[in-house]
Amino acid sequence: MNDIEFAALLVSRVCHDLVSPVGAVVNGLEVLEDERDATMRADALKLVASSAEQAAARLQFARLAFGAAGSAGALLDLNEVGRVARGLLEGTKVELDWRAAPLNWPKDWAKLLMNATLLAADCLPRGGRVVVETAADPATPAFTVQASGQNARILEDVEKAAQGESGGVLDGRSIQAYLTHKLARNLNAALVLAASEGQVDVRAG
Repeated sequence: MNDIEFAALLVSRVCHDLVSPVGAVVNGLEVLEDERDATMRADALKLVASSAEQAAARLQFARLAFGAAGSAGALLDLNEVGRVARGLLEGTKVELDWRAAPLNWPKDWAKLLMNATLLAADCLPRGGRVVVETAADPATPAFTVQASGQNARILEDVEKAAQGESGGVLDGRSIQAYLTHKLARNLNAALVLAASEGQVDVRAG
């Protein structure tokens, strides 16, 4: 895969994540334009507000996890990273339990943690709980992200992408797992995915 194809698939993932909340904003505005009933207008306003917040949260997450936020060598506060991750999952069927140490991590390690958290959340088709824990020593970053819930599983193409296997077919869904692999490889971090009944673990360190 060349850089243009990789970038195109990553953009597809971002667009996919934004379609639903942005579409809901458009629908709410259409109701406000045509509806005169006060109750219906109030409901439409709530829909617009909540959907706009969700879209903003997803954009903020994508900027940090996928983009080039911060300069080379920059540090990111894990408390702030947790806040952004919570915003991404707020209102979904996935509950986030952020237990990361209150440290500043190198930008790329923080990006790897964010992508591992998203990867774990995507393994919960019926919702569940994601627990994030990190090492306490800032000199040796490491983490474990545990996703638990009904039918928790790693899809085959996603698992192959996370392991960097060339035989996997990359698309707008699995490209994020491939990005996680590339981040881990660049950091010389051993990325491990392990699945058991009702649980998926994503570890690096």
